[in-house]
Amino acid sequence: MGTQVGLVVGGGNFWRGRSSGKMDRSRADQMGMLATCINALALCDTLEQLGVKSRVLSAFSMPQVADTFSKRLAVESLDKGEVVIFGCGTGLPFFSTDTTAALRAAEIEAEIIFKATNVDGVYDKDPNKFDDAVKYDELTHAEVLAKDLKVMDSTAASLCRDNGIEILVFNLNDPKNIVRALQGETIGTTVK
Repeated sequence: MGTQVGLVVGGGNFWRGRSSGKMDRSRADQMGMLATCINALALCDTLEQLGVKSRVLSAFSMPQVADTFSKRLAVESLDKGEVVIFGCGTGLPFFSTDTTAALRAAEIEAEIIFKATNVDGVYDKDPNKFDDAVKYDELTHAEVLAKDLKVMDSTAASLCRDNGIEILVFNLNDPKNIVRALQGETIGTTVK
């Protein structure tokens, strides 16, 4: 559809933080970052089997596995029509994949972040727990931060605000929502 696509994947299917309170946080986060690389490689392979040119860029230097992230390489790959999959988070502990998405979006000068979730937008409280949860169609970055809405962590939300990056939160249970969003249909919640 003529859209350049960069993806940040999580690693929660392999590793989700410290399983006990005794593990060093930095080490636990490093394990999580490695888990995201496994998922990035799997996604890259799947896309290539579908005929989609893809490239994994890792925040960790692992030349036998993936290219090391640089803005130049990411932009060159996007300009060639490749889907770029960002692995290993920011490469630093204490930062989430939300922050990775915001950071990489800022670095490649992305117009928008699509945050695919299991709900159809941003609510004032968890709609899976509260029947009276109210959905927002549009918010500002400042409102997200002031109301402590769980769009993404505050570091990521601040980074998007400071760099003028819009966020679209929508439900991925219907995979056609990605195409709808690219076509400009109104879905989910937009944060500007």
